[in-house]
Amino acid sequence: MNEIIIGDCRKTMPVLIKQGISVQTCITSPPYFGQRSYLPEKHPLKSKEIGQESTPELYVKSLVKAFRLVWDLLADDGTLWLNLGDTYWGSWGSYGSRPEIDGKTINQRKKSAAYLPRGGWDSNNRQRPPQSRSHPFLKPKDLIGLPWMLAFALRADGWYLRQDLIWNKTTVLPEASKDRCTKAHEYIFLLSKSRTYYFNAAAIRDKTRNKRSVWTAENTNRNLGKHFSTFPPKLIEPCILAGSKPKDIVFDPFSGSGTVPQVAESLGRQWIGCEINESFLESKPKKL
Repeated sequence: MNEIIIGDCRKTMPVLIKQGISVQTCITSPPYFGQRSYLPEKHPLKSKEIGQESTPELYVKSLVKAFRLVWDLLADDGTLWLNLGDTYWGSWGSYGSRPEIDGKTINQRKKSAAYLPRGGWDSNNRQRPPQSRSHPFLKPKDLIGLPWMLAFALRADGWYLRQDLIWNKTTVLPEASKDRCTKAHEYIFLLSKSRTYYFNAAAIRDKTRNKRSVWTAENTNRNLGKHFSTFPPKLIEPCILAGSKPKDIVFDPFSGSGTVPQVAESLGRQWIGCEINESFLESKPKKL
């Protein structure tokens, strides 16, 4: 226990399952679709990286398969707390749309002779994100709805979709768009394997009332270390307190910089994490 295992979680989780390990709760935030690649170009697992699929449908399919392994690791009365952000079709990451798609040149990258033949690269040599390509029905500027696509797919795969929680972000990056509001929330879905499951509502009560479904947490970890996206500890704490007892095992298959394990340990829980990129971790991980 209390170790982060380096490797693709779809390869490392079967090993944990064979070892007979059972976790009480899983708290995780998978790589977002088409936002950025977390692996260097020559990494041996680059071609299998979740988040770089060509369509939202393939991305969701990849995650459903990964969470089938989480299901096998999870106790029968266990829970899954899943955070996922959304994105827009036709966008070019956080840098705006591509000029060859919308015909505009203001605030967009200039075309170059090397740009289009290579499939689309930015000045930092990052590959064009999937949502800048064509799709049968998604149009440029459409909100894809990825969190709900995944939540419904997991429900269809056997999970109980118990609740959508809103992460109210108190600090967000400015956005260039002038025809919609600035996004300041993300979803956390509570899912379970069974109709009845362990949930300690008393541990997270707001004084004398049941905890509400909008959680406010500032991402104080933002831009710390090498990982671009980190969980705020205050967002993780209620998931751990409600979903597990002291000494239970908390699991994160997409550990990133290891915030979930750190919070789990501070709350007296055991933990296991998986992470594909060793450079994100400050402590020495275990290679499986």
